[in-house]
Amino acid sequence: MPDQIISQDGYDKLKKELDYLTNVRRKEIAERIEKAKELGDLSENAEYQDAKDEQAFNEGRVMEVTNLLKNLTVVEGNHEKKSGVAMGSKVTVKNNGGIEKEYTIVSFNEADPMAGKISNESPLGVAFLGKKQGDKVRVSTPKGEVEYEIIKIE
Repeated sequence: MPDQIISQDGYDKLKKELDYLTNVRRKEIAERIEKAKELGDLSENAEYQDAKDEQAFNEGRVMEVTNLLKNLTVVEGNHEKKSGVAMGSKVTVKNNGGIEKEYTIVSFNEADPMAGKISNESPLGVAFLGKKQGDKVRVSTPKGEVEYEIIKIE
């Protein structure tokens, strides 16, 4: 898997999640398993089976986050307007309908389109990266092609 880029905030969130999964969640699940064992016959013990399923899910996520952290490159946003849109940039754009929107370019695990945070790997993010104020970009959307003009970069 090639390295993916991520902001320092995104990296810190993943590290915090891994810490929680390994140091808090594992213990909680182990306690649930122990309590369920005390209930008797494990073959018909729904509580035990549920806890074991939760344990498997947790361990899968631990492995996923651990592997992800090994293959990430932390980048800091370049907020200089003259160098163009980069990770961490706040971009104000106007679409061909004249509607202005503001987006912040973030890493894949921080994306929240409803809050205006778009991934650097999304179609919009890819189209905006490296562009400068005044540039126009075309993006294919499910509703057709939309043209955006970059009004401001912060």
